[in-house]
Amino acid sequence: MIEQDTIKLLRECDAGVKMGVASINETMDYVKDGELKKNLSDCKEKHEELRSEIETSLARYRDDGKEPNPMAKGMSWIKTNAMLMANDSDQTVADLITDGCNMGVKTLNKYLNKYEAADENSKDIAKRLINLEEDLAMNIRTFL
Repeated sequence: MIEQDTIKLLRECDAGVKMGVASINETMDYVKDGELKKNLSDCKEKHEELRSEIETSLARYRDDGKEPNPMAKGMSWIKTNAMLMANDSDQTVADLITDGCNMGVKTLNKYLNKYEAADENSKDIAKRLINLEEDLAMNIRTFL
């Protein structure tokens, strides 16, 4: 049970970190303010470091990880592009990223609770990813 919950939690973290990086990449070209760009860039770098750690952990279980849900990714892409076409301001970017962070925090907490038998290392990774999302949302509030 521990191994299965560990793998499942790590897979969800993998999908979440990939979704976060994709969302930042989709909005980065629209950012005008240097501070907002730095916040996004720094968070993306931390996501990529965590992604590497997740991949290493999954490799120990001979697992390839998980891609984000195609429907969720597609809906996110449509929403992002529609909102940015209507208004390509830093405020719109901050709004989109904040929504994504909130969704990530909610989803990851759900999986952290669901896979409670996961090992402490995978729980720690999930908690650090949640903290990254929470910190980013808080750091970009001034742009809303």
